[in-house]
Parts: sequence; C-alpha cells; structure tokens
Amino acid sequence: MFKICLAACLSFLSIGVYGATAQSIGTYTNGCLSNSVALPIDGTGYQVMRLSRERIYGHTNLIQFIQNLGQTVANEHASNLLIGDLGQRHGGRTRSGHRSHQNGLDVDIWFSLSTVNTLTNHERETLSAPSMLANSEKIELNRWTTAHEQVLLSAAQSPDVERIFVNPIIKRELCKHTQPNHHEALRKIRPWWKHDDHFHVRLSCPKDSIHCEHQEPLPLGDGCGNDLAWWFSADALNPKSPKNEQPEKPPAIPELCKQQ
Repeated sequence: MFKICLAACLSFLSIGVYGATAQSIGTYTNGCLSNSVALPIDGTGYQVMRLSRERIYGHTNLIQFIQNLGQTVANEHASNLLIGDLGQRHGGRTRSGHRSHQNGLDVDIWFSLSTVNTLTNHERETLSAPSMLANSEKIELNRWTTAHEQVLLSAAQSPDVERIFVNPIIKRELCKHTQPNHHEALRKIRPWWKHDDHFHVRLSCPKDSIHCEHQEPLPLGDGCGNDLAWWFSADALNPKSPKNEQPEKPPAIPELCKQQ
C-alpha cells in the first residue's frame, strides 16, 4: 500500500513555495536545491526506477531535459528510458551511492531501453541495469546498438547539458562511429570509472541560479585523443593507493544550504 501511495503522490508532487523558482546552490558535489521539482514517475518515453529511494527531485531545467529526451526516445526508438537517481528533496549529500547529485542538476539514466509501457513497482525496485561491456576491454556488441549511441548524442546535443559521464570503453566506441557534425556533442561525453550500465547527465548552472558554482570548462577537442588514451594506460588501469591515506574530510556546506 505504501508503494502504491508513494507512486501516486510522487507523480504530481512539486516541492517549495508555490510560484517560486527552483534554485541550484553550490557545486555538484557540495550544494543543495531550493524549491525543487519532482519528476513524475511516468512520462512519454521514460519511467522512473527505485521509487523507494525518493531521489526524484531536481531543478526545473533537469525535469524538462528528462521529459524532452524521453519524447525523443519515444518518437525515434519506440522505447522508454529508465531513469535512476536525480537528487533528494532539498539536494545535499546522500547516505549512499553518490558524491555528486547535490544541487539538482545530475541524473543517472540506464543504458537499457525498455519496451514495456508501464513497469510494476516490484519491477522498478528489483530489475538491474545490465552492463554494456563484454569484459574489461571491450563492448558487448549483443547489447550495445546504434540506438544507444543515438540516445547519448541526443542527450549531449541539449544546450543545457554540461557533460555526460560514460565508461571509457563506451566513449571509445562512440569515437569509432560518430560523424564530424557530432564533434561538439562528443566533446561533452566524458570517460569516467564504472558507468557501464548507465550514463550520468550533468546540466550547466541555470542562468537564474546565481549561487550555483560552475564546473571547470571542458578541454578543447572531441575527447577521442590522448585524454581518452590515458584511460587505457597502466596508470589508469592499476592506480596506486597512497599509503596511510586518511579519509578526506567533507567540505563545509554552503551557508544557504543550512537554511534548507
């Protein structure tokens, strides 16, 4: 009964002062969110997973981005995106799973595309996101398709997208096939550890979120050269852990976040 109520309530819920504008505060890894908006759990071309985590909140721009991408996927691929975590109601640090996702501008999206119109609550809690890798060296060609590449490029072409994190092997696969006119979109797609079963979309700071702190600009180029090659070097594949390293102390949260 709880899950049914939760699903129904979250479909329509918007958080914050009525008429107020969502505000992203601080950085992606040390921030919060004011007047967050809840993503409806079902929409054209997408369904939200893991409802019990209640990480369905984001800035208005993020909600609109997901809905727009879902519409594209429905129109072009007759499928649904499976949406993982956005952020918590007020943003901020989560107890598990993420260092970022704090200021309402991050979302995880499974690579797996669903053709099931409406998943049950049980399926949303128990289905696993399959890896797109065959092993630690290559893509799983029985799973990875041109549709996955097209979805990534569609996401990256949104002007609100700052960068997208994918596994280095997936980035390398994109570099093999992407056309010259996709140069700028490919530049936004960045290699990062893991990210073989989902991609992580990060939006730029909204213009009206004056307390949102921008990330360092992306380097020039499409990211298919030496910076990608590093991810397949001995340094990247076998990183050395510093001896007697002390856990990093979390930074102080922004003053505005203490009011949330």
